[in-house]
Amino acid sequence: MKKFIESLSNVWKIEELKNRILITLGLLLVYRFGAHVTLPGIDATQLTGLAGQTKNGLGSILDMFTGGAFSKASVFALGIMPYISASIVVQLMGIAIPYLQKLQNDGESGRKKINQITRWLTIAITLVQGPTYIYNLYRTLPGSAFLLGFNSPEFLFSSVIILVTGTIFAMWLGEKITDKGIGNGISLLIMVGILARLPQAFIQEFTTRVTNNNGGPMLLVIEIIVWLLVIISCVLLTMAVRRIPVQYARRTTTGDYEQDLAGGNRQWIPLKLNASGVMPIIFAQAIMFIPAAVAGLSKSDTSQSIVGAFSNMFGFWYNFVFATLIIVFTFFYTAITVPTNKMADDLKRSGGFIPGVRPGAETSDFLDKVMSLITFPGSLFLALIAVFPAIVVSIMDVQQSWAMFFGGTSLIIMVGVAIDTIQQINSYLLNKHYDGLMKTGKNRKAVA
Repeated sequence: MKKFIESLSNVWKIEELKNRILITLGLLLVYRFGAHVTLPGIDATQLTGLAGQTKNGLGSILDMFTGGAFSKASVFALGIMPYISASIVVQLMGIAIPYLQKLQNDGESGRKKINQITRWLTIAITLVQGPTYIYNLYRTLPGSAFLLGFNSPEFLFSSVIILVTGTIFAMWLGEKITDKGIGNGISLLIMVGILARLPQAFIQEFTTRVTNNNGGPMLLVIEIIVWLLVIISCVLLTMAVRRIPVQYARRTTTGDYEQDLAGGNRQWIPLKLNASGVMPIIFAQAIMFIPAAVAGLSKSDTSQSIVGAFSNMFGFWYNFVFATLIIVFTFFYTAITVPTNKMADDLKRSGGFIPGVRPGAETSDFLDKVMSLITFPGSLFLALIAVFPAIVVSIMDVQQSWAMFFGGTSLIIMVGVAIDTIQQINSYLLNKHYDGLMKTGKNRKAVA
């Protein structure tokens, strides 16, 4: 513990890192403040019906991703999800549209253009979701909750503009955190929203088990142990790597390279078991809102059964489709973020090779095969953790709000974002000759 405290003190000795952490905390505080600002024209004391709508089902997921802003009719009610949806669409279109493929290969300039396209698409998606959210307010809240009058055109127009502005501002906050702060800004905004629901969910479960004598404190202790084991499993999934040995040729005094295994420099290529991180589950969660929304446009019995199946996040069909989408998106996102061809070319240009594998195309095929082999079990494990809340609810009769932290989107995002942020902090510490947070707190000796 003493060494860990010393490591934390080292963080504040690095001026740049300290400033980045303070900027991140400040921007996150602004986001949390905005989540409690109700839309103008709505009586904040009459939001009980909207809060009840978000206790279970998909409404609870929406409210979790927005940090409670959805149930508060906040200016950030749509949160950052329109930006996530736009990112999914742009990346999917990048497979089929040559122009986007060219931008992906243009380096930094192409990335900036893709980001601009994503921003404009975010506005378009928000312009569709904004009126839908206002319509949901009309259906849920009493007429007296609208200070400008029920179905007021002024309220509809102003609220849609504010919701669009709120989403764009949240997107800007996320980008500023990534640029000026520490960690991935968009993921941090989602994680903060999820963490805001954790204390209330635990208090509700504690009240149910202990105060209401529904299972007693022993069952609550068992739940906490299971929860910690799931967290450990998520950490192992995130940190697990397959190390591919790499041998570099030794330069002789004549300038030639000798393929000398004894004299060369041996290193490793770390291929992550879950190279896609938290993105597959975010993508899958965004897609899961579509079937119920589309089927809800029809009043037929079949459509209503689809709405019922995909509105129950603890039901079989919802979790089956959810797990399938996670597996598909894991392979898809890994394929576009781990360029095995480029890795093989870079390895060949640097004079490196994998023992027993020829440089070039054969190395690329080998790396692609290894990635496929390790991504499959990784995707299955990721899908299992994602649907674990439904398993906990059916077996242990856990409160749904508390069960969502036993896996699923919330836990995987929290673990993944926390590890990514800690790794960035570690890189700053190591660059300044300090040990990282996960090591000792002793100062490293500077290298001349």
